[in-house]
Amino acid sequence: MPTNIRTRSHFRACNLCEAICGLEITVDEGDQILAIKGDSQDPLSHGHICPKAVALKDVYADENRLKTPVRRTTNGWEKIGWTEAFDEIAGRIKEIQSKYGADAVGTYTGNPSVHNSGTLLTRPNFLRALKTRSNFTATSVDQLPHHFAAWAMFGHGFLLPVPDIDRTHLMLILGANPLASNGSMMTAPGFANRLREIQKRGGKFIVIDPRKTETAKIADEHFFIKPATDVYLLLALVNVLLDENITNARLDLIDLSDIQRLQELTRNFTAEKTEDLTGISAADVRRLAVDLSTSKTAVVYGRIGVSIQKFGTLCQWLINVLNILTGNFDRAGGAMFTAPAFDILQKAKKGANVFNRWQTQVRGLPEFDGELPVAALAEEIEAENIKGFFTIAGNPVLSTPNGKQLEKAFEKLDFYVAVDIYLNETTRFADIILPPTTGLEVAHYDIAFHQLAVRNTARISVPLFEKTAEQRHDWEIFE
Repeated sequence: MPTNIRTRSHFRACNLCEAICGLEITVDEGDQILAIKGDSQDPLSHGHICPKAVALKDVYADENRLKTPVRRTTNGWEKIGWTEAFDEIAGRIKEIQSKYGADAVGTYTGNPSVHNSGTLLTRPNFLRALKTRSNFTATSVDQLPHHFAAWAMFGHGFLLPVPDIDRTHLMLILGANPLASNGSMMTAPGFANRLREIQKRGGKFIVIDPRKTETAKIADEHFFIKPATDVYLLLALVNVLLDENITNARLDLIDLSDIQRLQELTRNFTAEKTEDLTGISAADVRRLAVDLSTSKTAVVYGRIGVSIQKFGTLCQWLINVLNILTGNFDRAGGAMFTAPAFDILQKAKKGANVFNRWQTQVRGLPEFDGELPVAALAEEIEAENIKGFFTIAGNPVLSTPNGKQLEKAFEKLDFYVAVDIYLNETTRFADIILPPTTGLEVAHYDIAFHQLAVRNTARISVPLFEKTAEQRHDWEIFE
């Protein structure tokens, strides 16, 4: 870099995945991005960066990114003004709901909504204004078992215990590849370094996975489990702990009658009886149970591989049970509740019923926390229970179950609006696309991911670039 160029540094969080790495972006006088690197002073990511961070520049400069509303016509897409777009949308949606009822308008919200505080904070009021119960999100694709288990056990779906990886001495990882993901439902940038630190302090980490993943390759031990049999391994581990009376459970956290119920539940799932089911020997199961119970600190962590299977919710419940029984729940080095600066649970009602208050019309699948399972979306549209639709930062044709069926279903909608910056596999069916600002143009605070972070930190990002007069922020669109 020539020394005569005057530059400035802009610090922000990368908002492209759960790791929320701190970035230092170097910009010249002409607002050209010269470099994007990890912020070495960031107390959470410590300079870690992955190739995704560079994409912030790519998205900002992408000529294919939409910046103004467009409407689909028989002759292709045409630009329209914001007022015209809002008026047409409001009229069509009111018309559909007046004729077919409020639930005839559905919504789908994708992952990027959680990575944009403007959307996260203002989308709920937009949904309340629609007064529809036909809401779907990416959450039901892979993570609802975490939330359901948390609600059932602790009283709220976002009371999610997070592995204290920086102080644990034994980490048992099931169905997760954090070396590739930097954690999921666990914000832990620079995961490889954190794993090495476990080993440096004399600890170890063990992977249970049918595949030899990047994480499994460097693990102290890797057990190849038969696919979708994690529930039997977890039941067997609980059985060993109770049968051999090697639990360290805090009695103030658990009722003795619950212990008796657990004994009854796991009675037929001994290490020996589950050996053929899982492919993991009884001796290894017993050794794992002893290690979890006797290690100075230990934590069990399971992610997508144990969530998206028949007994996914039971798996997540049993993982919590194991952390409780081994005395590693809500304590340093175990599974802990975070203390974020912005607490999304500050006004939450503990124990409120958020399950099965309504159901899908075709199969009667239950609602949880205000949303229906997205696996039922296509059939609800095909049955004409949903006539109008909104997608918000999502591409469900590509990212949810049975995309081909959903693709055909979208063609049947009377009216469809996409809040998105791209024409993609899903938004190409939209009647109108409303593109918000994104990435380097927005102020941002990681509301959700500080709630899941392995360290309690706080970081606000201000815009690097101002939006143009023709652009709208996400919160302006929803308001």
